[in-house]
Amino acid sequence: MTRTATFAREQLRAPFTLVLLIAVPVIFVAASAGVLSDFADALGGSLAGEAASALGAGWAAAFIAGTLGFFQAASSRGADRRLSLAGARPSRVALSRIGASLALAVVAAGAGFVALLIRTGVVHPWHAAAAVLAFAVIYLAVGIVIGSLITAPLEGSLAVAFVFLLDVFSGPGMAEQAAPYSLSRTAADILIAAGLGQSSATEDWLKLAAVVAGALALSLVVFIWTARSRT
Repeated sequence: MTRTATFAREQLRAPFTLVLLIAVPVIFVAASAGVLSDFADALGGSLAGEAASALGAGWAAAFIAGTLGFFQAASSRGADRRLSLAGARPSRVALSRIGASLALAVVAAGAGFVALLIRTGVVHPWHAAAAVLAFAVIYLAVGIVIGSLITAPLEGSLAVAFVFLLDVFSGPGMAEQAAPYSLSRTAADILIAAGLGQSSATEDWLKLAAVVAGALALSLVVFIWTARSRT
């Protein structure tokens, strides 16, 4: 068994974790459309209908992936120290841990996307799938960065929740104009367009690819940097 598979299985030691990975996105997509529309109205946004359901799938995947990333990074310090003493390089350990978290984030994103297809029947399903996965990867990186820097479960969880909520209420569709600091802005634009039956421009996809790649690179650098101080 590879190190990445071992780390993924470590995350799933409690069977209830796998249930949450699938159940939370499904329930969130089913219940969030009306709530998101109401919040959008209050904030001056225009989110409604199938676009709200689509964005709900992205936020569900983001929440689960961000939480996974945080606990993967924050809870691994002792194990990583022992791996380092056994001769494992910090970069190899970081790649394996992030790879394990990515695999679980894909599961969460897949559950949200399937729930979205069942609820609305998206005209551009592959666009929606890519955008939901982008939400998951971006917030996986957020969780890893915070978990690498903050070890306390309460403080770290609150930090992830703060970033998540700030992004939710300042992103496309929710506010009259999306804030420039919205981390998921490009992913949300593509996902809302897919929910409305519209395609996205090549420029938007290039921006999304750059954001996702940058988020993963930052999380890897921060994880490796903090891993060196664990030895």
